[in-house]
Amino acid sequence: MIKKRLLSVLCGLLFFQGVLAQEKKDSLSLRFDFKFGDLPLELEKKYTTASDTLEIETFKFYVSSIEVHYADDTRIKPKNKYHLIDIENPNSLSIPIAVKQNNVISKVTFNIGIDSIASVSGALSGDLDPSKGMYWAWQSGYINMKIEGKSTSCKTRKNQFHFHLGGYMKPNCGLRTVILEALKPFENVEITVDLEKLFSEIELTKTNSIMIPGEQAMMLSDVATKMFHIE
Repeated sequence: MIKKRLLSVLCGLLFFQGVLAQEKKDSLSLRFDFKFGDLPLELEKKYTTASDTLEIETFKFYVSSIEVHYADDTRIKPKNKYHLIDIENPNSLSIPIAVKQNNVISKVTFNIGIDSIASVSGALSGDLDPSKGMYWAWQSGYINMKIEGKSTSCKTRKNQFHFHLGGYMKPNCGLRTVILEALKPFENVEITVDLEKLFSEIELTKTNSIMIPGEQAMMLSDVATKMFHIE
């Protein structure tokens, strides 16, 4: 009797593990991998560009309106529209989309930032909760992307730089759309975020603090879209 019960429990555990493995296998997700050039991006590690040596202390941004497009012109999107990607929160780096389809992914599209509807909706919950440190006020809305760190090139307090990019009102609307060609069947979509592509176009001796919507924030928001690609 005891052996039969043990066998029954064991079979149940194996079945449960099999179900979980199958669910994982059959689910499609969008995953973000952070790099600085050819190197993995790590916080408080020194990296060099042509003009600066720097360390990243904070890097997070909003992704919204994700759509996965298939070769047959169908498309799918996750249940939630807004997602906060934070290098300090590993759980945020993978976004579940839907059940995988027996089809080829042709491209992936998403926005970097938060649209005007959410920006004027007042205090929201989840990833849009102001406690996440990504909300200015209703006049300016959300910070679409926050990058902070330090460099000896910055003649500022503690050699720090701060880039808070956002804004939802014209002419300073910081929302940007990213379109990535994929052509990948079945597997999860792995998106590389290469921060070197941003800092290679910044001279920290001249530009090291952007804290409000404006012309500089719009220019840097344009450059930020170059960081994203599918390898």
